[in-house]
Amino acid sequence: MKLKKLILIGASTGGPGQIQKIIKTLKKRGDTAFIIIQHMQKDYLLSFASQLNKNSILEVTTSKDNMEIVADMVYVLDKNYEIKERNYSLFFSEYHDKLSYSPNINLLFNSIANLKNSPKVLSIVLTGIGDDGAAGSLNLAKKGSTCISENEESSIVYGMPKATSELNPSAKRLGIDEICQEIGRF
Repeated sequence: MKLKKLILIGASTGGPGQIQKIIKTLKKRGDTAFIIIQHMQKDYLLSFASQLNKNSILEVTTSKDNMEIVADMVYVLDKNYEIKERNYSLFFSEYHDKLSYSPNINLLFNSIANLKNSPKVLSIVLTGIGDDGAAGSLNLAKKGSTCISENEESSIVYGMPKATSELNPSAKRLGIDEICQEIGRF
């Protein structure tokens, strides 16, 4: 079935535990792919993806250059990627420049905001230090995407979600349990 929805989850400090909570609630939908952008070193991300796979109904894998994005898969970025469109399909494309955060949330969010024929998007910025994801969330919102920032009560570190909420006032501020429910309704 054609990919109709993308759910993007960006996180940094405190993110792995929050992402584990989300992963356990995911179900097959037939038209939705999930992309996780967790600030972490590549070696740890491979292990993190493997651990997520053990707790998920959906297959969890790390992304690779030129890998097509398909429904009912969870992709964990292990380095900086953009999303490119080819023949009405979406593919990962490696991005080689140095960025402040890696894998970079803004880079991925902005690449999707720039697509001509993007699927329906839900972007989520979870706990973390800094502001990665804020600008990308705003750009996605301008294109009509639904955006969420984790609320202060639920966040381990309220840096990235706070920056997202301040820059993108349309982003819903939700706790982790409410985020899981919102994903289910999307």
